[in-house]
Amino acid sequence: MLNQTAEYALRTAVYLAEHGGAGPVAAGELASQLDIPQNYLSKILHQLARDGLLVSQRGKTGGFRLARVPSQITLAQIVAGFDPVDARRGCLLGRPVCSDRTACQAHDRWKEFSVGYSSFFHHTTLAMLTQEQAPPPARTRRKG
Repeated sequence: MLNQTAEYALRTAVYLAEHGGAGPVAAGELASQLDIPQNYLSKILHQLARDGLLVSQRGKTGGFRLARVPSQITLAQIVAGFDPVDARRGCLLGRPVCSDRTACQAHDRWKEFSVGYSSFFHHTTLAMLTQEQAPPPARTRRKG
């Protein structure tokens, strides 16, 4: 659904949300852990930094970290510079004018999908993804 660059940006942001708490993560480590070509990833990291989502730190212990807490970063913000999700809200058949009043044959069904798709990206935060990946808490059994 997303282009490869946007997917890599999401994977990188999720990794930083899960592993960046101890400090900046080096671009080389990110590339290695996420299996993304380092030169390609470098461009993504710098775009995310320009967008205000990452902070970069130079030096021997440098790298990248999230600019805000994961609960304040939506998936739409992450992919905006690579594959904006609201662009999917255009006419599926490519008509320049397609609305509820001048609908194409696919309008009603496509609108339902595209609104839900956009809503998912705008209302899902990094924190939600990382919390969903965490194992559920262990249950304790009551005796007797």
